[in-house]
Amino acid sequence: MVLLKANGDFPLSNIGEIALYGSGSRQTIKGGTGSGDVNSRFYVTVEQGLEKAGFTITTKDWMDHYDRVQELAHQEFVAGVKSKAQATGVPAIMLGMGAVMPEPEYELPVEGAGDTAIYVLSRNSGEGSDRNVVGGDLLLTETEIRDIRAIANTYKQFMLVLNVGGVVDLTPVMEVPNILILSQLGVVTGDALADVLLGKSCPSGKLTTTWAAWEDYSPIGDFGLEDDTRYREGVYVGYRYFDSVSQTPLFPFGFGLSYTKFSIVESVASLDGSRVNVNVTVKNVGSTSGKEVVQLYVSVPSGKLDQPFQTLAAFAKTEELDAGQGQQIMLSFAMEELTSYDTERTVDVLEAGDYLLRVGSSSRDTHICGIVRMNQEVITRQLSHAGGTPDFEDWKPEAQQWTYAGESDKRANAQVLILSADDFVAGVNPAIPEIDSAVRNMVEGLSDSELAWLCVGNYRSGNESGSVIGNAAFTVAGAAGETTTRLKEKGIPPLVMSDGPAGLRLSRQYGVDEVGVYPVGESIPPTLLDFMDDEVKAALGFQKSGGAERSGSIYDQYCTALPIGTALAQSWNMDFCRACGDIVGDEMERFGVHLWLAPAFNIHRSPLCGRNYEYFSEDPLISGRVAAAITHGVQSHPGCGVTIKHYVANNQETNRFRSNSVVSERALRDIYLRGFKICIEESQPYALMTSYNLLNGVHTSERKDIITGILREEWGFDGIVMSDWVVNGVQHGTKKYPYAKAAKSIKAGNDVMMPGSEADHTDVLTALAGTNKTVTLTRDEVQDCAARIIHIVFKLAGAKTQPSNIIDKGV
Repeated sequence: MVLLKANGDFPLSNIGEIALYGSGSRQTIKGGTGSGDVNSRFYVTVEQGLEKAGFTITTKDWMDHYDRVQELAHQEFVAGVKSKAQATGVPAIMLGMGAVMPEPEYELPVEGAGDTAIYVLSRNSGEGSDRNVVGGDLLLTETEIRDIRAIANTYKQFMLVLNVGGVVDLTPVMEVPNILILSQLGVVTGDALADVLLGKSCPSGKLTTTWAAWEDYSPIGDFGLEDDTRYREGVYVGYRYFDSVSQTPLFPFGFGLSYTKFSIVESVASLDGSRVNVNVTVKNVGSTSGKEVVQLYVSVPSGKLDQPFQTLAAFAKTEELDAGQGQQIMLSFAMEELTSYDTERTVDVLEAGDYLLRVGSSSRDTHICGIVRMNQEVITRQLSHAGGTPDFEDWKPEAQQWTYAGESDKRANAQVLILSADDFVAGVNPAIPEIDSAVRNMVEGLSDSELAWLCVGNYRSGNESGSVIGNAAFTVAGAAGETTTRLKEKGIPPLVMSDGPAGLRLSRQYGVDEVGVYPVGESIPPTLLDFMDDEVKAALGFQKSGGAERSGSIYDQYCTALPIGTALAQSWNMDFCRACGDIVGDEMERFGVHLWLAPAFNIHRSPLCGRNYEYFSEDPLISGRVAAAITHGVQSHPGCGVTIKHYVANNQETNRFRSNSVVSERALRDIYLRGFKICIEESQPYALMTSYNLLNGVHTSERKDIITGILREEWGFDGIVMSDWVVNGVQHGTKKYPYAKAAKSIKAGNDVMMPGSEADHTDVLTALAGTNKTVTLTRDEVQDCAARIIHIVFKLAGAKTQPSNIIDKGV
């Protein structure tokens, strides 16, 4: 959790009466909608958590009345979506996917006994829709502003708690003395809040995205346009923009308070070849225990290439320090990690000049602790053009150097470290291990049709309905999809894939009879049920009874709902992130899942992206490091792998299947690809998912330059590449750009088209036969994809006990 404001009233000294208000008090959100939802057995709301801790809640009447207000508002909201769908000729399920009702306005008295009050403000969002700049979404409603101010002035002790997945403009209530980002923490959200309110735990999170007034965010680039969204801001994303234009946010990147206070008492920088090491001593100078996150930023000199004011280069979190206790921390990074891409020369380059090292507790609370001086330019790696070319020049600030007030003396007295070109080792592309000859021989013996089955997801005729909601697997009930089961007799089992990223998303229960595995209970996500009547369900092939007509043994398949991605990143704690990955890996072993469709770590380019809660940060370094830690946790379990996503520039949900992200090569490499590079180099995930969107006019799954060129040849990725779930059954309407296609994707090196359909299979076969009107495939191209798939199948499915064996063991 991130403590944004504090006046010393918290933690509370004892348990007693507490007045509880706000939309999230009883209807607490554990995580967002869509693929981020998890079917957990239970989760603890704020109301339940406080009562379990021993508090007496004095505002039950308020919460009862709010429930009725919310239910009426929800009914009107659903009716409005259905009406709009009918008027536009679009299925209501498509407009309803990810659509979130803004918080309603209402009149309820705020009268409750006790000296302490908590107002829990909630916001939900999800896959399929972006957020809006309206009251009840990014902005506060008039009701929220009125009630928060009134409650803060009425009670002796008051805390505003934010049960949100992303930014809310808090400008109207900034006078509130205590503000805590609870976030959305999965199954134990309410228990965790109670622990923090009582001081059993100390909040130690830091922001991984900038919180600002809406009008202060960068107005430079487009967002949410139907066809072409131009990333004109270039590399000036998030704090890189705010710091470079001297715009003060409400709360800066890296910011977070604690119940105690810390000081950085000394910092000493040194060089080891091209690696920079900064030894920092952190001391707890407060009166209670807690943890601090130390951050190291670098101001890169502007030369031919303009540069943001500073870039995060390293970070570390202390152990829990008692009052008066100190800890020495090493912050380390390689200078190669600070390179910028020079589009004209297609190189990664470090230009000559002074690289200012800044250490501190947030992006706006740092001091210069050293200077790395390079007297000549160093090209660290020769690359090539990739990703396409935009139709604009990236924006850049008028000035090229920035300093904090009074900083000149600190710079003049800073330790200078001299770095020369001789200290660098020339960068070379990593070698990709050869695929086993036995696998190659197996592939050569497959027919064209069998190869095509391997390269499209598993499907059955008439079962496309399950694909619409990411429920297209047959081996594990409720899993998102799987590779083909048609080649089992040839020794090639399927890879079963479960959605994420806040835990595994599977059916709550499943049955097993002589036919096989089937889901028990409603198979449609609750967030979509309201937009589908029984007639629509029947037409799509959904069973309202959820398998009640079948017999056999019934088993539980509940999974753990973990904190959302942004909350994981806000911990700045890689051990914690790895532990969460370990939980997922354990459950994958239990339920027979090979690939988890997570972690997702697209950049928080705009606070309006509906899926930001799934993602980690506006910064690629922390995004890549968190993803790598989670990957290590999952892949420590035999037969379990992650699928990092969405590759690349997937930063809006508006027209998500056919929107075109127009991005410069430099911004692509320095911002949007960098997190993927870090994750792959540090953890070697088994799979990667391309994104729905086009990149400079070509679908990402159809871009050989970023799949084969960058991903495999430059970074040495040794896993499989799959598409996002391109479902034929939801393809409708006329737009500027088409949907992604299987044959074109396979030609680019996208190994498997998910979730798979007969149309995909036919598309591949006609391309092989030379009768496809848009693309021709060689057998070698399809065999390469098939070989990579079988290679990972043997690594994962060969190491995992299948679900039927788990059932036999009575798990």
